[in-house]
Amino acid sequence: MSKPSRRANREQLKALRKEKKRVEKSLREELIVKGFTPRSHATITNHKCSYKSVEEECTARNDALSDQMQIMRSRFPLLLSRLSKIEDPRNPKKIKYQLTVLMIYGILTFIFHMSSCREANREMTRPMFEENLKILFPEFEDLPHHDTLKRLLSKIDVMELENIHIELIRQLIRKKKFRRYLIDNCYPIAVDGTQKIKRDWLWAEECLERTFNKGEEEELSQYYVYVLEVNLAFRDGMTIPFMSEFLSYKEGDSCKSKQDCELKAFYRLAHRLKKAFPALPIILFMDGLYAKGPVMEICRKNKWQFMIVLKDKPLPSVMREFDAISQLEPRNRSTGKWGKRKQQFRWVNDIEYFFGPNEKQMQIVHVVECSETWQEVKKGGTEVVEESSRHVWLSSEPLEKKNLHERCNLGARSRWTIEEGILVEKHHGYHYEHCFSYDWNAMKGYHYLMRLGHLFNTLGRYSVRIAKVIRDTGVRGFIIFIRQTMTGPWLNKEYISKRMSAPFQLRLI
Repeated sequence: MSKPSRRANREQLKALRKEKKRVEKSLREELIVKGFTPRSHATITNHKCSYKSVEEECTARNDALSDQMQIMRSRFPLLLSRLSKIEDPRNPKKIKYQLTVLMIYGILTFIFHMSSCREANREMTRPMFEENLKILFPEFEDLPHHDTLKRLLSKIDVMELENIHIELIRQLIRKKKFRRYLIDNCYPIAVDGTQKIKRDWLWAEECLERTFNKGEEEELSQYYVYVLEVNLAFRDGMTIPFMSEFLSYKEGDSCKSKQDCELKAFYRLAHRLKKAFPALPIILFMDGLYAKGPVMEICRKNKWQFMIVLKDKPLPSVMREFDAISQLEPRNRSTGKWGKRKQQFRWVNDIEYFFGPNEKQMQIVHVVECSETWQEVKKGGTEVVEESSRHVWLSSEPLEKKNLHERCNLGARSRWTIEEGILVEKHHGYHYEHCFSYDWNAMKGYHYLMRLGHLFNTLGRYSVRIAKVIRDTGVRGFIIFIRQTMTGPWLNKEYISKRMSAPFQLRLI
């Protein structure tokens, strides 16, 4: 005899959902009574199309596309000036497309989320798309085949593309576009490494290698590309692509069979960052991999602040001293609320950390721990459960009650934005993990063009003009919206020309 099914029926599921909504509402009301103001949801609006006529939709499409492209056009003087200085290795007598035109075309392929060279060839050369592109960019007399861009990227110094990216960021900093987002009057920069490509065959000498099934008869080798990314990581989720450092097998020590690693890449990147911005006040946000003496030494030598995630195992002596001293300093405690979370801080300043050969080198560090609890409705049920988490950071600056919130909540916790930014580049239209070319130099060139495209789209996302449209459509929905506009006879040439020629000022929300 079969056992009776315990699975809920339709009526029971409806009652469960209704009860869950009631419990969630009562929990929100309880939090409001305690002084917590819940934020509005950032999800895409759920309504029918708001346009009442074709003319209204046409105007909206013209406005959205011109506003997005104006962000790029406003940087054209600098962009074209720097692109024109890149040495062109091609035969001048055989050049059909100027280097500047090819690079702008390459950036646009990522702005419009083209997934591959073939898709760019197929979609961007459609007569309607090409005609609309010429309205926005009169520099285009004709669109090139993507292989032309690929061949050029394999020959030029692609680091010049990142130098242009850095110069665009420098211009935004000079115009004080990010002043409201500073942490302790420093520009917040997050550092994180990620894998870009992996293959089962060695396609470039620079690829890193790892092996599986070690000790067995048949070992499997895998070859991959790893990149150390640096982003400006602002509060409330805004992350601006900044710099990239590729790990290369050539940078390792072949005599000792040691490959390049993320820490070595950080040392190279720190040198480049200091050279590019020698006087810029910077605070670095890094994960537990960077909780090391040499990293802190470089930061202090460059006069950079830092907040580094601290786990229990990497620096056991520091954690032991922190636990012992914190019990003797009960005044170094603070409680408060951040959103719906109850937080308890404890901190210890001036801990001596010894490292290096025979532990002869020393750094003074400051450690803070944040323990927090909050209530939420259990998934799939109606029970209110209490969740908890614990975070520990190494700080370069002494800690006190008045700087805990800024350094920890607004600063160190913003490190997650670079991870979110990398996930966006991987899965939300930029095709970070697509190779585009098996030539190492060209592959890097496409990476820098992708980061430039992401930069312009991010500025558009947080600009005052486009923010309202994105609230209705979502970020990817907005890209689809303007890409669809490019494929149809929507654009009014006179209207677009008038808007594009008008003075433009980038204002971030």
